[in-house]
Amino acid sequence: MLEVELKKQGKISRLTNKTFQFEKELGEGFYAANYFLKSNEIVKRHAPNHIVTMQWFQRRDDSMLCGVDEAIAILHTFAIHPEELEIEALNDGDIINNMEPVLKVTGKYENFGFLESVIDGVLARRTSVATNVREVLRVAGDTPVFSMADRQDDYHTQVGDGYATYVAGITKVSTDAQGKWWGGKGMGTMPHALIQVCDGDVIKAAQIYHKTFPEEKVTALIDYNNDVVTDTLKLARVLKEDLKAVRVDTSKSLIDHYFDDKDTSGFDPHGVCKELIFALREALDKEGFNYVNIVVSSSFSPEKIKEWKKLGVPVNLYGVGTYFVNNMTCGFTGDLVMLDGKPQAKEGRANYPSTRLQKVPYPIYK
Repeated sequence: MLEVELKKQGKISRLTNKTFQFEKELGEGFYAANYFLKSNEIVKRHAPNHIVTMQWFQRRDDSMLCGVDEAIAILHTFAIHPEELEIEALNDGDIINNMEPVLKVTGKYENFGFLESVIDGVLARRTSVATNVREVLRVAGDTPVFSMADRQDDYHTQVGDGYATYVAGITKVSTDAQGKWWGGKGMGTMPHALIQVCDGDVIKAAQIYHKTFPEEKVTALIDYNNDVVTDTLKLARVLKEDLKAVRVDTSKSLIDHYFDDKDTSGFDPHGVCKELIFALREALDKEGFNYVNIVVSSSFSPEKIKEWKKLGVPVNLYGVGTYFVNNMTCGFTGDLVMLDGKPQAKEGRANYPSTRLQKVPYPIYK
């Protein structure tokens, strides 16, 4: 069974070093801030063998922690004599608050200090993504959410972001990379490009999609001609029960042709607006296509989803991308707070007590 599945059942404590595939350059300091490398060399030459404690925290209440297992694996893989380090940590998925320590490492500074900024970045990225996903799921309630975040950032972020998305509760992702650490597989609808290749013929695109993947019912992207209601009905009449869903992805710069002869003075008709989705559901149901689901995407945030849920907009699946990964809300800081068993921290910082931290053995797998 998958390690994360086991972890969630309490059968193992953490992801292991075996889960991750790190670049060797990480251990050589390639990704470390240069002044940490210089400090490491200075300490090694002129002030070695002091035992320090470094702690990591962030400044936001009600955040979902993620990246701790990855940080531990980095320490166990690249620290010098990692078996000599004492590591205390919370768990991925824990809810944390302002100034709460999530990770403490005690050992010789010269053996792990150069990894400080790398760990800062891992914790910040993963926790921000997990927190963003959690905020969306909170307001989405029983309506599923699909992560489309693969296209919103550098592809190198997909594996770790996909894991953070999973920790927060989403298993529907776009790419296999997003599911790599927990065994998920990418899913999705046909792209606009397939319709373009079919000379703008949505029906032909859907038919050849189904012919190629006959075991799948079709989820069709339906805004290509900016005439969502008309094209959906045409497609449903042809595919019938082979049409599972349509995805509305109208650009915010456009107004769907459904509104061409209608008064839109009382609302904003641009993009994927609730009035269009209500009209689409009504049109489908009127012709007996109540089994066709509606998927929406394009600039959905917790605020917009919360409003739509309150108003009962008939959505079966939300596709969210930008909000998940381009909203870095949880920045982490690593501080030295103890020196040779005595408090030693810069003004305003201290060794914050915690009853939640757990000691992490080395190695963390057998």
